[in-house]
Amino acid sequence: MAIRFDSIYITATGLFMPGPAVGNDSLDRYIAPLGPASARIKTRILRDNGIKTRHYAIDENGETLHSSSAMAAAAVTECLAASEIQVDDLTMLFTGSSGGDLAMPGLANMVQGDLHAPPMITGSHQGVCAAGVLAMQHAASALELSESGHAVVVASEFPSRMFKRSRFAPSGYETDFDSHFLRWMLSDGAGACLLGKQARSAGVSLKLQFIHSRSFSGDLPVCMQIGRAADGGERSYLDYPSLAQAESDGAFLLRQDIRLLPHLFELGIHEYVDLVRRGEFVPEEIDHFLCHYSSQKFAGVVEDLMTRAGLSIPRERWFSNLADRGNTGAASIFVMLADFMRQRELRPGQKILCFIPESGRFTVAFMMLEVVGPKARSGSDISAETSAPPHDPQACASPGIRGLLTDLAAVWHDYRSDAWRTPLVRKMSDGRFTVGDYTRWMSSWIPQVREGSLWMRKAADNLDDRYQPLAALVRRHADQESADYLSLHGDYLLAGGSTRSVDDLRRNPGGEALNAYMHALAGQPNAVGLLGAIYIIEGTGQRIIPALLPLLRRQLDLPGQAFRFLTYHGENDVEHLDRWLNAVESALSIDPSRAGDIVAVAKATASLYLLQMEHAA
Repeated sequence: MAIRFDSIYITATGLFMPGPAVGNDSLDRYIAPLGPASARIKTRILRDNGIKTRHYAIDENGETLHSSSAMAAAAVTECLAASEIQVDDLTMLFTGSSGGDLAMPGLANMVQGDLHAPPMITGSHQGVCAAGVLAMQHAASALELSESGHAVVVASEFPSRMFKRSRFAPSGYETDFDSHFLRWMLSDGAGACLLGKQARSAGVSLKLQFIHSRSFSGDLPVCMQIGRAADGGERSYLDYPSLAQAESDGAFLLRQDIRLLPHLFELGIHEYVDLVRRGEFVPEEIDHFLCHYSSQKFAGVVEDLMTRAGLSIPRERWFSNLADRGNTGAASIFVMLADFMRQRELRPGQKILCFIPESGRFTVAFMMLEVVGPKARSGSDISAETSAPPHDPQACASPGIRGLLTDLAAVWHDYRSDAWRTPLVRKMSDGRFTVGDYTRWMSSWIPQVREGSLWMRKAADNLDDRYQPLAALVRRHADQESADYLSLHGDYLLAGGSTRSVDDLRRNPGGEALNAYMHALAGQPNAVGLLGAIYIIEGTGQRIIPALLPLLRRQLDLPGQAFRFLTYHGENDVEHLDRWLNAVESALSIDPSRAGDIVAVAKATASLYLLQMEHAA
C-alpha cells in the first residue's frame, strides 16, 4: 500500500559528482580491463548501457579523493545553499547507500560528523538502489509526525574503489562475468533532498504525495550482492578464517546475476499496474516520469511492458541523466531529481512519478510528487491552463483490453509470488534441487503437457461461427504445442528417467485437478474464459522458467540437452503471449462482457497450477 503524506515538501535538491566527467575512451585509466575477455565484456556493456560519461572519486592511481560521507556532506551543503535554511536548522538526517566507508557506525552519523551538524535524529538505510527512497520514506514519515522541523535525505555511492585493478583481481582468483559486468555500469556520486512541512516562500517546491515500496525478497534468490564468493553458496565473507582468504576467493567482488534481471522489471510493472488499478494515479495525468535503470536498453523493456499493459507514458515525458551521470545506485534518483529541477521548466500542478527498482533481492519503489508554487496548493486548485494536456486517448489501449490486462496483472502478481514460495521452487532457490527431484517433477508434468493441445482443440471445436477467427488462432497454437510433451519426455530420459512410455506416467493430484478443470471448461460452448488459463500457462513459461533454468543448470550435473523444453519455452513464449493478446482482442471485439470470464479462469488456473507445483516437490 502506498504511504500518503499530507504536508511534506521537497524544497531544495543538491548533488556532488566527484572529479571531472570520465568518457568511455578514458575508462581504462581508472578501471582497466584485466585481459581479452574483460575487454570484450567492456565493449558489449558500454554498447548496451548508453552511458557516455561518469564520475569517479578515485584518481588514475586508484587513490581515494573523496570519502562516501564527504560526498554526501557536499551534496547536503549544495542542497542547503539552494534553500532558505542553515545546517543548524536541521532536525533530522537520513541516508541511503549500498555501504558507507565503514562497516560501522552508520553513514548518517558519519555525514552528520562531516557537516559538524548539531544533535538531531539520524537514520542509516543500507540496501541497494531503493535504499535512498526508503530513507526518504522514513524521513517524510518522521517529519509529518513532528510539529515542525526540517529533514535532509542524502544518498551516496562509491563503487569505483571496488573496481580498480589492485582490488578487483586478487592473486589466484579468476574473475567471473557477473562481477565484470558491474565494473562498466556503476558510478560514484551523491544527491540530497531537503524536506519541510511547508513549501518554500519563493520558486517551486515538490509536494510529496506518496511513496510505495515492496520487497520481494521472500520470492526470488539474491540477484546482486557483495560478501559471497562466485559459487553462490551461503558462506559469508565473515565465515572465512581471515578476510584475506575471503578476498582471495573473490568474496569482496560486487556481482549481479543478469539472468534474473528481467524479473525485476516485470515485478516493477506489475506494481505499477496495481497502483493504477487501486486508483493511486492515472498514467495520462503523469507529466514527468523519472525512471531509474542501470542500462539504456532497460528503458525499452520498461516501455514495452507498460505498453503491453495499456498504461504507457509517452517517452517525451521521460527524464533520465544516465548518459551523463552514469548509474549511481541508491543516489541515482536524488541526482536525477537535482538535474531535473535544474533542466526542466516546471509549472504548478504538474505530476512527477519516480520509479526505483532494486535488484539486490528485488525491491520496487515508486514516489509521486506534485509541483507547487510558493503557496502550497493541491492539484484541484490549479487552473487548467497551468497543467499539461492529457495524453491522446487514441494512443492508449481500448478500455476493455486495458481493464482486462490490469485485472490479469493483479492475478499474475499474486500467482508469481506464491509460485516462488512453493516447496518445488524453494528447493531450486536454496540450492537443494537434485536430479531425482528433476525427473520426479518431469514425470508428473509430461502427461499434463500432453493434454494441453487436446483441451485447446476441444475448446476451438466448441466455438460458434462468431468466434472462428479465435478458433483458428487457438488451433494454430495447439498445433505448435502438440509435440511439446515428447520434447519434455526426451529431457526426462536424458536426465535419467526410467519410464520409457509416456502412457505409463501419471499426473500428480494437482495436475489431475488442473487437467479435469481444463477439459470440463473446453467442453462448454464458447469457452472464451480459457484464454485466462493460457495467460497463466504461457506466462509461467515466459516469466518463471527463464529464472529457474540457470538455477537448474548450476545445481544439476546434466547435459544441456536435458533442458531443451525449458530452454525453448523461455525463449519462445514471448511470441506465444503476443498471439494470446491477438486472441483476446478478437474475442472481446465480439463480446466485451467475456473479460470477466477470462479473469475468473486465470484465477482458478493459477490456484490449480500452484497445487500441482505443491505436489511436485
